[in-house]
Amino acid sequence: MALALYRKYRPATFAEVVGQDHVTEPLRAALAAGRINHAYLFSGPRGCGKTSSARIMARSLNCANGPTPDPCGKCDSCIALAPEGPGSVDVVELDAASHGGVDDARELRDRAFYAPAESRYRVFIIDEAHMVTTQGFNALLKIVEEPPEHLIFLFATTEPDKVLQTIRSRTHHYPFRLIPPNAMRELLERNVEAEGVPVEPSVYPLVIRAGGGSARDTQSLLDQLLAGAGEDGVTYDRAVALLGVTDRALINDMVDALADDDAAAVFGTVERLADAGHDPRRFASDLLDRLRDLVLLRSVPDAGSRGLVNVPDDELSKMTAQADRVGAATLTRYAEIVHNGLLEMRGATSPRLLLELLCARMMLPAAAPDAQSESAVLQRIERLERRAAASGSAGGVSDASEPEQPQRVFRRPSQQPEQGGQESQVPTDGQAAQSSAADATSASASRAAPQPGTASASQQPSQAAQHQSAQPPRPAQAQQPAQPQQPAQPAQSSPRAEPAQPAQPTPEPRTEAPAQAGGIDATGLRGVWPQLLATIRNTPGGRSIEAMLTQAGVRSVEGNLVVLTHKAAPLARRLSDPTNAEKIAAGLREVLGGDWQVRCEHEGAAGQQSTPAARQQQPRQQAQQQAPAQQQAQRPSGQPQQERPQERPQQRKEQSEPDIPLPPEPAEDEDMYTEEPSSLGPPPETRHSEDPSRAAHQLLSDHLGARRLD
Repeated sequence: MALALYRKYRPATFAEVVGQDHVTEPLRAALAAGRINHAYLFSGPRGCGKTSSARIMARSLNCANGPTPDPCGKCDSCIALAPEGPGSVDVVELDAASHGGVDDARELRDRAFYAPAESRYRVFIIDEAHMVTTQGFNALLKIVEEPPEHLIFLFATTEPDKVLQTIRSRTHHYPFRLIPPNAMRELLERNVEAEGVPVEPSVYPLVIRAGGGSARDTQSLLDQLLAGAGEDGVTYDRAVALLGVTDRALINDMVDALADDDAAAVFGTVERLADAGHDPRRFASDLLDRLRDLVLLRSVPDAGSRGLVNVPDDELSKMTAQADRVGAATLTRYAEIVHNGLLEMRGATSPRLLLELLCARMMLPAAAPDAQSESAVLQRIERLERRAAASGSAGGVSDASEPEQPQRVFRRPSQQPEQGGQESQVPTDGQAAQSSAADATSASASRAAPQPGTASASQQPSQAAQHQSAQPPRPAQAQQPAQPQQPAQPAQSSPRAEPAQPAQPTPEPRTEAPAQAGGIDATGLRGVWPQLLATIRNTPGGRSIEAMLTQAGVRSVEGNLVVLTHKAAPLARRLSDPTNAEKIAAGLREVLGGDWQVRCEHEGAAGQQSTPAARQQQPRQQAQQQAPAQQQAQRPSGQPQQERPQERPQQRKEQSEPDIPLPPEPAEDEDMYTEEPSSLGPPPETRHSEDPSRAAHQLLSDHLGARRLD
């Protein structure tokens, strides 16, 4: 019968103990100095060398050249206490798992007073000391506290906390640790070389990881692989099949699918896992190990050379590429989800279902229970950054492939009559037709009114001059189609203006302003509206602006121009004030970044002034509408007031506007009350050049019947 590897290659001296230098070096120094204690406690995980070190300690104490840190191996005591030796009558090894009662402790206490038969010391090795009952420890307490000079106790346990405190305080405690992967690999390579069986290098990481840092467990797994090796030795495929670990191809496919946000590939890997008969719990455990390695490679790029990640070179290069594709926050969240999923899989009746659920949590950070946690938010941010980088590279390729469009050159209005005469001819004719139709309408209305012949004849030249001065310059209207904005439809109801409408130039398609301004539109601005209000509130003098913005709305975002609307016209004018608009633009810069301009419009007039062309057309229409009012104001006192009812609808419209109280403002914001003349239209009284004294005399004569004294 073949001897197990962990027994065949058990260390015989402290120099042969692997990975426990922090214990063996102090013990060797104590033996060399002759400072021997009466009781020792060796604790640590299973299979890390506690019992073997206790036997080496007994061998060093009873060596013919001892006490010595290096037993000779030739004397009778060293031969008897060798790893496969017959043993010595003076060294008693007791298994407390089966002999931990009070009777066993009393028997051991009675035997302790006998002197050694042929050795220097009588040594009691109590393995699994945590299994001794409280009564048993109490029976040994006196003799452990004051033993004879020839008696030495060696306790070995995996759970030192369960050892009675009064016993533990009377011993020298040496904690053992798990063996590092590098030291474990050197041990396995020495054993394989001694056995003479070829083993592929990729097999060692599987065996070491499966062993979990225990030398006995790792050597037992290697012994199993050597026993089932074929003519080619131990191959990777044979090791994967025998050890039951997940194939690294499945792990790589899962990590790649998670990095690409490919849900079909993720759940397809789970399907292949189930078809291959792998345990979902083991797959989750191996996936957690891979995520741990990726986190280390992401944080420490040279983790492979430093021994933090123990994988083959070809696998290390692939894992490095995977770590570069996935962010550190995403990897950390994946590891947390898999860890919690492993806890949920304990005792689960359908582990595959739980595996699919945790895959769904990893794929959907926004829909997971921890969607508001910091790790989930960071994962969503990293996903957006990856998509932005991918779309940016793809956009660069597409832009390079498309032919370059000719750049449109815009000319100043002063240059267009000389260089752009042909281009502005069509819109000029159309607008001339509209203006002629408006002139004909106003002239027919004036002829229809019964007026004295002398007054009409005397006022006709002045009315024509005022009518021409009220109209805006014609060349400016003709040059408007050269701008990229869409021209507005004429508001005239005259049938003569209709044929001129098809002759207007075709408006250019408007490009999306949000794409030029950083990807924000009116909907996105409404989403960050609470943040904008909070930012403006914290600025000096911003509380009044915040109060006015609470009832305002976002109408549109045109490039870097934000158009707001307000139900109250006074508040809309105040928000359009340059001082207030600059504060709102500063808040937009802090929340969204970039440079912004802000304009606020009255909600009722927003639909009529939606385009720049319509706003440019408005002064001309107002001038045409005010021409009859100017004629009415210049009539003598005896003339009947037939056209005064035309002004009443406008007066009722101005009176129907609600008088909304303004919100309270701090003292330092009094400059905000001042409105720029550019933001307000000129009052109706100042739109025509009329002598104020003459107008006052006219009103007195019309309403009170007063007459002027010569």
